[in-house]
Amino acid sequence: MEPVVLTRADAGVGTLTLNRPDAMNAITVELATRLEQGLAELAGRDDVHVIVVRGAGGNFCVGGDFKALQELRAQGPDAMAGLFEAFGRATAVIATLDVPVIAAVEGFAMAGGFELMQASDIVVVADEAKIADNHSNFGMVPGGGGSQRLPRLVGRQRALTHILTGDRLRGPDAVAWGLAYRSVPAAELDAVVVDLAAKLAAKDPRSLAGIKRLVLDGLQGTLDDGLALERRAVVDHIAGEAGGAGIASFTTSRGA
Repeated sequence: MEPVVLTRADAGVGTLTLNRPDAMNAITVELATRLEQGLAELAGRDDVHVIVVRGAGGNFCVGGDFKALQELRAQGPDAMAGLFEAFGRATAVIATLDVPVIAAVEGFAMAGGFELMQASDIVVVADEAKIADNHSNFGMVPGGGGSQRLPRLVGRQRALTHILTGDRLRGPDAVAWGLAYRSVPAAELDAVVVDLAAKLAAKDPRSLAGIKRLVLDGLQGTLDDGLALERRAVVDHIAGEAGGAGIASFTTSRGA
């Protein structure tokens, strides 16, 4: 059997593919575990400056595998907790990585798939994608971070109403809500993602890591705390090797 998660690296870009196409890349304990491992392994490579996460077979991820969940349910709460803990670690690790993580979303991005999308740094989505926290449609509650990340991303009203109704969003809706950077026709998704990833991969990885850390850490405190964090970070960065190279590059390009 093929691995449930595939990884590869080329020209500074790591690609991680959820590889259960026959099940619309539904989440199992194995897939969640391999997702966390694959992200960490790609981010740890010196030749990877950006990671793209996508799904095989034309879908991003339909959410949890109900058949697997039923089997875990028969084993008891501890077995079920293992699935949600594994997936929680996989989504949480994204914020700890130095490299930006791009989600390339097409087809279905439901429940856990939508939660993985929310945890990503940058999202590019197909116009025709079907996106939703649809747990309530099946008498379920979110378990992969949606009840906590979505309100922080789009506000309480939109998040709560969406989770309660389970209504579907499309790509343009995701952009309008601040859940995605761009929405493009499905036929253009690959080209747009490749171009964006290549653009990021060509930049100084120390700068990208510093910017990601500033934004994510700054959001955890007050504005004043974040501004103080930024001032310390910029001085440290400019005083270091990366900042010196950046200044030299800028002055050279300006003919100074």
